[in-house]
Amino acid sequence: MAPQRQPKETPQSGSQFGKSTRRRFLSRLGMASLLASAGPVLGEHLRAESAATRETKEAMPAVEGAIPVTLRVNGKKYDLQIDPRTTLLDCLREHLHLTGSKKGCDHGQCGACTVHVNGRRMNSCLCLAAMYQGDEITTIEGVGQPGNLHPIQEAFVAHDAYQCGYCTCGQIMSAVALLSEPVGPEDAEVKEFMSGNICRCGAYQNIVEAIQSVRQSTNRQNAG
Repeated sequence: MAPQRQPKETPQSGSQFGKSTRRRFLSRLGMASLLASAGPVLGEHLRAESAATRETKEAMPAVEGAIPVTLRVNGKKYDLQIDPRTTLLDCLREHLHLTGSKKGCDHGQCGACTVHVNGRRMNSCLCLAAMYQGDEITTIEGVGQPGNLHPIQEAFVAHDAYQCGYCTCGQIMSAVALLSEPVGPEDAEVKEFMSGNICRCGAYQNIVEAIQSVRQSTNRQNAG
């Protein structure tokens, strides 16, 4: 007579994922205690590593082939040593730490990097910084400050003309320049002159309303 086979144990129904056990609980408790006790030591290690990194950077030689460049930005003069291939955008962001001008497409198509050079708006990602020595460069940081906003900035706030905000600095720079450009009175003409600035959130109508409110207010003041 053949021996009977023992029935196989059937797996428990349902997933065990996320279920806690005493061993897992104790393991996690021990890890938490370890991290808490190691916090100060780890912090000191990271601070020491950060200091060493700074010292290394400060000791690094100048970029090979760097050239002296003097730029005037927002009314201040800056003497720099930069790679001649450095764009104005990268110079502003990386060397002068003026990060209001954003790097979007880096191909001159989105307008997020818009600045003014001698009062004229330009895509700074397409400009070589070394070409603008002696010119007056204005970034969003030079347009207005908290408590002393430019009328366009105030209008953008009043008309909710932004959403994520990434394109807003470039939009404002273009809008400020537009005020002195030969733009007709209609919304369609404002849209045409602002077409180089892309808003991926789609706040275009509010942007146009903000610009038009400033233009109309300026016209009333001039008429009065």
